[in-house]
Amino acid sequence: MRGIAYGIGVGPGDPELMTLKAVRLIRECDVIAVPGKSPKEAVAYKIARAAVPEMDSKALVSVNMPMIKDRALIDLEHRKAAKLLEGILDEGKNIAYITLGDPTVYCTFSYIQHIMETDGYELQLISGVPSFCAAAARLGVSLAEWNEPLHILPAVHRLEDDLRLSGNYVLMKSASGMSTVKARLKESGREVGMVENCGMENERVYHGVDEIPDDAGYFSLIIAKEPKTRE
Repeated sequence: MRGIAYGIGVGPGDPELMTLKAVRLIRECDVIAVPGKSPKEAVAYKIARAAVPEMDSKALVSVNMPMIKDRALIDLEHRKAAKLLEGILDEGKNIAYITLGDPTVYCTFSYIQHIMETDGYELQLISGVPSFCAAAARLGVSLAEWNEPLHILPAVHRLEDDLRLSGNYVLMKSASGMSTVKARLKESGREVGMVENCGMENERVYHGVDEIPDDAGYFSLIIAKEPKTRE
């Protein structure tokens, strides 16, 4: 019988934020799949390893997920990754594909999932704490209250609306265009906080646009809240 592939969210950085289900399945699965060329150097692996040291005895598989913009080449790599994992499942082994945050939010596993499901393989997604929830908790703010809308944007791709919609914003993937993002945030007049490397040893917290450095790291998440009106 074929095995099952689990897309497992390991949370944003703090191993203590991993779910009991994630820990159990990582322990039970035969193979651990990790995005990147060097599995043991991957952030997701280091997080999971801190909570599940038994991973040292597991078979590790590297899944190439290049950070490129060529859609044709990306699709080719995704298909290669799917075939790699399908070969393992055909051996009757279960796979834990570990990923940062939650596997349903801007996750590379989604692309592999679509291919493998089309090919007739069984996959299950295991929720993890999303980075924006952990960042909001770290900042001590709510993401949304009462009837406030919440907008989640990959800022590197979508910031054309100038943050004009009512409600609060989560800006993910902001680092590569941080100077532009900061300019838009200033124009919006919103209350801004950012967490860099949330839950990790090198975590940094910023309050206000002016505190945010232009060279912030890849794992930087911004929360921009609509100012409260006082009646």
